[in-house]
Amino acid sequence: MKQFICLSILFLILICGTASAQESIIETIQKKGVIRVGMSTFVPWAMKDKQGKLIGFEIDVAKKLAKDMGVEIEFVPTAWSGIIPALLTGKFDVIIGGMGITPERNLKVNFTIPYDYSGMSLVANKVKAKGFLSLDDFNKKEVVIAARLGTTAEQAVSKYMPHATLKLFENESQALQELHLGRVYAVVASAPMPIFHALKYPEKLFVPFKGNFTKEPIGFAIKKQDHDALNFLNNWILSMHAQGFLKEKKEYWFESKKWEGLVK
Repeated sequence: MKQFICLSILFLILICGTASAQESIIETIQKKGVIRVGMSTFVPWAMKDKQGKLIGFEIDVAKKLAKDMGVEIEFVPTAWSGIIPALLTGKFDVIIGGMGITPERNLKVNFTIPYDYSGMSLVANKVKAKGFLSLDDFNKKEVVIAARLGTTAEQAVSKYMPHATLKLFENESQALQELHLGRVYAVVASAPMPIFHALKYPEKLFVPFKGNFTKEPIGFAIKKQDHDALNFLNNWILSMHAQGFLKEKKEYWFESKKWEGLVK
């Protein structure tokens, strides 16, 4: 009996020792001197300029975070459909990629408080969707809607246009190509991409109705059980809201066209 008690105590000591030895990702980042950021390309969240360098709202946010932490930054472009598994296997430290906070995702990762709010919009082909002016017009079996695999755009189509035929693609450029070729009626994606794309190709595309048809909070995603990292990132976001940094960047990337000449 005494031997059993001693073994039990030893087991508890080992468990506690292991738990205490697990440092926060914040400490790991500071020791290594670099923060690895998982992201994917979404206009104007993250995209490449004419020189091939990453620019966009998310890029500015991530760079500011790295600067305030006093570390370098390494961006890890990742297919959106596999970005959460990549985080969980340690390929990067945090997802900063316009990720909508959803209960399903929250079961797998921890989210910070929102640093932004976004929503779904729709850009349509002028020939295929002629006369379409509402979500109901698109909510028909013969209407093919394109969206990016693994995104909240996919969920939005299923919820708001359940009768439409949904066609999924690994990236938005593939979906938009199908739209230009007239193989789909519309593409659903996070604002303001649909509006920007319609303005860029007014002879082929249009936005059937004003405004977004969903609203979703956007947060950083990290592994679970790291309360110190969550505390730091939450307070950093609060500070950036208070300083006006996030508002300034949102206005530049989402409400102006000053950056359009930088991209291809």
